[in-house]
Parts: sequence; structure tokens; C-alpha cells
Amino acid sequence: MPTGNGETLVSPPGDDPVEPFFIPATDSLQEQRLRTLKHGDTFAVFERSGDVLSGVGSPEGVFHRDTRYLSHVHLLIAGARPILLSSTVRDDNATLSCDLTNPDVFDADGQLLLEHDLLHIRRSRFLWNATCYERLVLRNFDGQQRQVTLELAFAADFADLFEVRGAKRARRGTKLPPNVGRDRVVLAYRGLDGRERVTTLGFTPAPDRLTAERALFTLELKPREAHSLYLEVACGTEHSWLTPGRAFFGALREARRAQRMSLSRAASITTSNEIFNEAVQRSVSDLNMLITNTPEGPFPYAGIPWFSTVFGRDALITAMEMLWMDPAIARGVLNHLAVHQATIVDPAADAEPGKILHEVRHGEMAELGEVPFRRYYGSVDATPLFVMLAGAYLARTGDLGTVRRLWPSVEAALAWIERYGDRDEDGFVEYARQTSAGLVNQGWKDSHDSVFHADGTLAHGPIALAEVQAYTYGAWTAGATIARRLGHADDAARLQMRADALRRAFDQHFFVPELGTYALALDGDKRPCLVRTSNAGHALFAGIAYPERAASVAATLMAPGSFCGWGIRTVTASAARYNPMSYHNGSVWPHDNALIAAGLARYGFKHHAARIFEGLFGVSIYIDLRRLPELFCGFRRQRTHGPTPYPVACTPQAWAAAAPLFMLQSCLGLGFDADALRITFEEPVLPAFLGEVVLRNLALADTAVDIALRRSGQQVVVDALARRGPIRVLTTT
Repeated sequence: MPTGNGETLVSPPGDDPVEPFFIPATDSLQEQRLRTLKHGDTFAVFERSGDVLSGVGSPEGVFHRDTRYLSHVHLLIAGARPILLSSTVRDDNATLSCDLTNPDVFDADGQLLLEHDLLHIRRSRFLWNATCYERLVLRNFDGQQRQVTLELAFAADFADLFEVRGAKRARRGTKLPPNVGRDRVVLAYRGLDGRERVTTLGFTPAPDRLTAERALFTLELKPREAHSLYLEVACGTEHSWLTPGRAFFGALREARRAQRMSLSRAASITTSNEIFNEAVQRSVSDLNMLITNTPEGPFPYAGIPWFSTVFGRDALITAMEMLWMDPAIARGVLNHLAVHQATIVDPAADAEPGKILHEVRHGEMAELGEVPFRRYYGSVDATPLFVMLAGAYLARTGDLGTVRRLWPSVEAALAWIERYGDRDEDGFVEYARQTSAGLVNQGWKDSHDSVFHADGTLAHGPIALAEVQAYTYGAWTAGATIARRLGHADDAARLQMRADALRRAFDQHFFVPELGTYALALDGDKRPCLVRTSNAGHALFAGIAYPERAASVAATLMAPGSFCGWGIRTVTASAARYNPMSYHNGSVWPHDNALIAAGLARYGFKHHAARIFEGLFGVSIYIDLRRLPELFCGFRRQRTHGPTPYPVACTPQAWAAAAPLFMLQSCLGLGFDADALRITFEEPVLPAFLGEVVLRNLALADTAVDIALRRSGQQVVVDALARRGPIRVLTTT
């Protein structure tokens, strides 16, 4: 609560640390191999057959703005569930296609009525503008005419996303009476927040029988004849129905046109390794799918199913990872977060003036305050990351106009660091939640048990995390650079002094010679958490580490206790709370590894970066659709065995999808000098699985170049294939 002097009280050390918003692991999402689609504020999760059979803890369904608008879809052919033949999401994530066939169908006396594999069903489905479009094509491969029944059962529970995740509610709103017409059904729910949420299902042609729960079609099919059915599921209060087929194909054309326009902005990658090409294609497609066009520009939502919304930290890191390929993402993220920057002290939202948004939710529970995330600011790192990204964007693009418009937000963010972030004025940025409803831990490792001492005792707050000090150093230096470019010499000098002072203090209080690396954090008594963690690698990423510390930090990160063969674990295997199956205490996170690899490359350890890159590439060989998940278990890599999935990892996840793209930049030493219109490759290294890399449409200002990099002995040869404008390419060895 606010005090008289404008400062904010925080929760005391004795607060219950249990996190009330955790995601229960009742089943493995990886094992189910679910299929996901997304457009804008709508996403969908389907079984591989295309059905939705949601149960307790299951994320299946069609969701819009944190509410499940379709909770059940079940297809039957001749009264039986079809047999799955194949299920795939297109490489560009545009559509889900499922191939099904009929099983053997018997009558009540056990006589065979329909032999299996005579009828083929192709389900094609995509999302566009808050509507799920589906086309079912039924084809008869029998030598005789067949009368076939198709049945679609459906339901909408209008569950809030946090209910789907496992939250229990004392009360819910009211389901309204269904409205059943000739070719459509309207299902509705009035929430406790007073809002009416509506699902409209439209069928073409009109079913032979339609109720509030199922649609039944009876079809006569000659040999080789096909028949098409269309289903539209609209999330919202209004929907305009078009001519059958025209709606499906018209929306599909619009969706693909928008996708092509989005992809045309970015540089493209092709390599000598076809598996890696598939992984890159999936990464780019996933990122394109996760991006939502806001009024301020493109913004990557964090991940599906649980985090398909605005997350400040995730978007800032994703934009940083993608900056070399598509700077427009960074511009959109910066502009959107600037618009929603906190302006007041609001303890319930963990908000303070200048602080950058953590999370936004639009569901009923958020509107009612049953969860604190309607507009929530409880992350300690998003604010310095915002300033870091603004500086990186300026260096990448030279776009001084955008950064000048952002400068008031940058100043506000730096002021938050100085006044609210540094709570005890010791030069370090700490966090502690302002109410018992907020997140206990507010760094990227936000599990309740992720910050602890060597004996496993949980640290009490306010907590100063190692990586947050690194980001803060990056913010002070980025702020100084921006101020200098804008002509604010005095501000630039002051900010640089803050950066230098923080660097000295960080080295003095965080570096632990006995560990050979940086402490995880300082607790509320300024006692260091003497644990080897991946957090130390972020000190290399942000540049706060003194050069003489880098080799020691790199050695601890690449030691067998930390590097498991697939990547660097969040904590070393000797730590008291190490558990390779945990969320943050021994697992491997691709984005974490990408930032560490960038840090290693920054200090000259590119071969270590390449080794991490090789490990994560190995993961993509075993993962469905070549899609890197949010995280996976930290078990040691064994010959002929793949990685162990984490059961409830989100996939796709934006910062994981961008990780291999960022690691490629790090290994290549790819940098930009916007003022000189120059692209540089500093001591480029190709990992063992790549012999050649071709980058096309690598843009700088209004110029662009296509570049090939090839291994030649121990060197990498850089060749400019085509130039558009007076752009230069420089290689240093």
C-alpha cells in the first residue's frame, strides 16, 4: 500500500511463498502432440484428429481473449469415430489438415455394414478474424453408392483460461438459452462481469438435423464422388455469414496474403542442412503466427496455450532475438509497451510510474480481480530490458525518429529504476511483491522456489537478481547512448556514470571466486545466493562482466554439471534444489541458452556458443514439427536417445522459436553499423552441422544484401551475392 511519502510497502519476508497461479501437470502436452493455430487474439488447440475433447487441465478448444468459446467438437462417421491417417500443420502454420477414414462398421447383429478404409475425410481448418473456419471433404472410394451419416457434436463452456489451467471458482456466470436456427446455433454466456460472450456455429449446407449440441448430415455418395461441408465458429457478439465456400476460401486468401506481407519484411535463411532448414522454417512460421498486429505495430504474444497474450519480458527478449532479421518487431514492441507504461502507484497491479507492463489478460476472472493480471506490472526485468531494446534498435536501424518519440518513455523507465527499482539506494535493482496476490518471484525464473541459497533455503526479499543487474547496466549504457545521439550530453554523462558504478559494485558483490562465477542473487539481508546458475550467463550477454571474469564464467557454464549436452541447465546438477524435471531448477530453456550464447560470443567464446547451438539443434531433430518448446528436462544427453520433454511446456513459444535464429547471429558475429551502411561479420564460426549459410534480404536502412557464408578449412568465407544500394559487408578475423 502507498505510504505518505509516495514510497511503496512490500510484502514481508514471512509471506507464504506458494505461487497460486502455477500450471498443474496432470498430463503431458508433449505426449498428446496437440495441434495449434492462432490469429490475433484467437488461438485454438486441437487433437491430432481435429477434434476437441477437453477435460480437466486440458488446453483443447478455441479461445478468444482468454475465454474458451468452443470446448467440445467430436466428429463421427456412420456412428463411429474415424481412424486417423495423418495430421499436419502446414510449414507456414496457415492451416491444419487431418486425413481420416472410416473404421469397420457393424449393425446390432454384428454384421459388417461398411468395411474400413472406403471413405476418406479431409478436415482443413484455419483461424482468421476471431473465426475458426473448417472444410470437411468426404470422398467415397467404394465401388458402389453409399449413404453416409456425418455427425458433429459440439459445446461451449465459456471457461476462463485460468479455470482451464486449474483455478477453482466459487461462482460462475449464467449460460443463456441456446438459439437454434436452420443452419446455425448461437451459444451464449453472461459472466459475473456483466459481459455477454457468444459463440455462433454456422453450417453449410444446412444439416439434416440440428440441435444445440449436434449437427447431423446424411449424404448420398456415388463411387469416387466427393461432398464438401463447411463449418464456421465465430467468437464474439456478431458475425456476418457469407455464401458457402466463399467465406472459407475468401478468408483463406486474406489470411495467406497477410502472411506473405508479414514474411516479406524479414531476412530469410537457407543452409546446407535440410533438417535445420525445416527448423528455421518452423521458427519463422511460429513467430509469424504468434505476432499480433496492435495499433502500435507487430507484437509477439508469448506462447500457446497458456500465454497467448501480451507479456512484456517475453516480447522484449523475442524482439531482441529477432532484431537482426526483422527490426519492425522491436519497433512494435517498444511502441506498444510505451503506450501501456505505468503512470501511477497501484499495489494490486505491482505498478509504479515508469514501470513496463508484465502481462495483460482480458477474461472474466481478470476483469473481476479474481486474478491480478488484468494489467499487471509484476516483473522486475521488463523495465531495464525495454531501455536495452530501445538502444539495440537504434544501433540496428539508425531510426532516430522512432527513438526520439520513445525518449520520454525511456526516461520514465530509467527513473523507475532509480527510484522504485533500487528500493534501498544501494545501486542494485530489487523486487518484492506489493500484495500477497502478486507473483513471489519477478525475474524470468518466476517459480516460487527458483531463488535459493546453497543449502536450499529459499531467499527472502527484496531480492536483487544477477541478470537484473546486468540488464540494468545495459539500460544505463543504452540510455547514455540514446541521450548522446539526441544531443543530451549531460544526461549521457550521468547515465554512463551510473553504468560504470553499477559494474564495479556488481563485480564486488556478485562475483564469487570460490564458485568461479556470479551469485544467483542477493537476498533481503544482502547475503549472496551461492549457487551456480544460468543467470550468470546473462551478465556476459549484457556486457556487465569485466573481461577478466569471462573465461571463468564461461568455464562454469560449459562444465558437465551445467551443460547437459542439449543445452545449459538453469541450475547446476550439484545445487541443493537441482531437479532436471523442474520448471526452473535444472531444466533447459532455449531462450536462456540463446542469450548465454550471445554473451559467450560477445566475449570471444564463439566455439562455446556453437556448441550450445549444436545441442539445441539436436533437440529439434527429435521434437514434433521441429518446434523447440518453451523448455525441456535437463537430463544428460545420451547417445541414441532424444531429449526428455517437460510435460506442460508451451509450444510454440515465441522466445524459444527465436532462439536458433539468435544463436546463428551470435556464431556468425553479425553486426550492423547503420550510419556507415555497413554489415560486419566478426570472426564468424559455423557450427559443425552447417557447411554453408545463405542470408537473403539482409536490410539496413533502404539498402539490402544477400550473403553466403561457407566453411573453408578452419575459416568461414563471406561472399556478398547481390546488393541493393550502397551497402558494405566487412569481415574481421
